[in-house]
Order: sequence, then structure tokens, then C-alpha cells
Amino acid sequence: MRFTIHKTGLLATVQDLGREAYLAQAVPHSGTMDTLSARIANIALGNKQTDAVIEFTYAGASLHADTDMLIAYAGDGALLYADQQLIKPERPVFIPAGTVLHLKTGLAGCRTYLAIAGGVDVPEVLQSRSTYLPAALGGLDGRALKPDDVMMGNPGISSVTQKIFDQLKGGKISTTRWSLPRKKILPVDDGTICLVRGPEYGWFKQADADMLWASPFRLGQRSDRMGYHLEGAAISRETDRELLSTCVVPGTIQVTGNGGMIMLMADCQTTGGYPRIAQVAAVHLPLCAQLKPGDQLRFSEITWELAMEMYIKSEQEIDDLAKAVANQYL
Repeated sequence: MRFTIHKTGLLATVQDLGREAYLAQAVPHSGTMDTLSARIANIALGNKQTDAVIEFTYAGASLHADTDMLIAYAGDGALLYADQQLIKPERPVFIPAGTVLHLKTGLAGCRTYLAIAGGVDVPEVLQSRSTYLPAALGGLDGRALKPDDVMMGNPGISSVTQKIFDQLKGGKISTTRWSLPRKKILPVDDGTICLVRGPEYGWFKQADADMLWASPFRLGQRSDRMGYHLEGAAISRETDRELLSTCVVPGTIQVTGNGGMIMLMADCQTTGGYPRIAQVAAVHLPLCAQLKPGDQLRFSEITWELAMEMYIKSEQEIDDLAKAVANQYL
């Protein structure tokens, strides 16, 4: 299966669930910002959840189906159209050769994930196909996609994928009656991000630290795949202690020397020297991934134990969806 990129929108890159084996060598995790949406798109096709997808930032992208294709997409950045026909998300869709697809603004988030049968076929670099732009690593030649790029699906598709393709193929766009309920896995209150206290939470003045839970914050303009600058109340230190560079991960919230906060995201460094006031609960990172500059957010404190329970429950729900899709095509 093959398609050609006509337009990329603001940014389009090949991503999978990231590279974890080289964090000790200072290679960032990278990968999809919204891992839930990427996994849902892959599950809908019978792909492995770790297969590579294309991450589109905002709308404005278009592509041409050079061959018959089986695709799925998910995420809140845009809606997919063929001419004026809406292609519904979170389900497998057969696209006949010659179809031109467009991503158009229509949702509240900023990132959309397109999966193709077998996964996007680019070489693995350090056990991942994810693009890390600052080091020109992975993806398609280590860069963002551009017009006229030709993308291929891996020919080694699963038996489930083949059965879905055989069921839907024909002379027109066709989809299943079923879809995967991504929203049911997400937290109900998508305006509140759950945090656990970070290792250096006690380094800050109590009244200022309490503002983390009491005050709204806004996503600043200086926000990208590496990190989000949060605008709001300044957080002052109680101590003059300095932190030796130590481990950070996506979702770590650091406090800079001037009291500003940075929420680290998928392309963040593996170590940092700013104190860590909090950590985003893993199940809430997909919500953070869809935030746009200017969006307001609030934080709620939870325990590490509750964060783990939420994570386990989310993983079980995702696993149940994958099993449900596979069981339909045994």
C-alpha cells in the first residue's frame, strides 16, 4: 500500500511509541505525543500497537492514495475528508486508489494520527521508527515529511488486517459499522490534569506550591514536542539548594530559576537540572498532547498509588479493545 503526501500542514512526522532502550545513553524517548490515539488507530487495523503512524499537527494536510489502502485515524487535531465525504475516525476504512484525502479543522485538539495497514514502513533506528528532529534521527531520513514524499505500508500485515481489508475492499470508500471508543478511555474531566508530587516538591514555598492546585494555568506560545511553557502563578523556592542533573521523563514538570514551569513532552531530554515539582499521571498525557497555545488547564493532586491504578485500568481497557477486534476476525 502506498500514498503520496501533497501537503503536510504545520508539521507531519513518522512516529511510533518511542525508543526506550537508549535513555541511559541520553537518547530521548521521542515517539507519539498522544500515545492513546496512535494505539487506537493501529488497533482498529489489526496492526501492532507499536507500528509507526504519521503524526499530523493541526489541519491542512492532504495525501493521494497511489494504491488501494486500508487506513484508520484518531486524535483531536483534524477530521479526514475525501472531497466532501467525512471519513469517520477510530475505525478501519478502505480507500480506493486515486482518492485524495484532506485533513480539515473540526476538532478541539491539535494532533491527529494516521495508521496504514502494516504500519508506516521506514527503517528502524535504535529500535524505533520515531522521528527525533533535533538530531535528524529516525522516521524518513530524520526529518519532517514534505510534499511529494511517498510513504509505504509494511507488506507484512497480520491475518486480522488481511481479513478486514478483504471485507471492505471494493470500488468505493467503505468502513466497518463498529468503531473503538477512545473517549471512554480518557478521563471524564478533560480540563483537569492529574499530577503527583515530584521529588523536589518540598523545595518550594508552601503557599506558592499550593498555587499549583488552586490556580489555572495557560499553555504558552513557546510550546512544542520538547516541552510546554506554562503561564500562571510564579513558584518560589524555599531553599537555595541546587539540583544535580537528574532523570526526567515526558510529563515531568520543572520549575525554572524565575519561577516559571515547563511540562516536558515526548522529545524532552533524558536529564535536567531544574527541580521537579510534579509529574503528570501517565493516563493524562494524551490530554496534554492535544493542548494548544492559549488553552487553559488546571491541576489536581493524586497519589502515586492512584496514578498507578488509573494506568493499569487504562491499559486493561486498551488490551480489551485489541482483543475485541482480533476476536471478530478469528
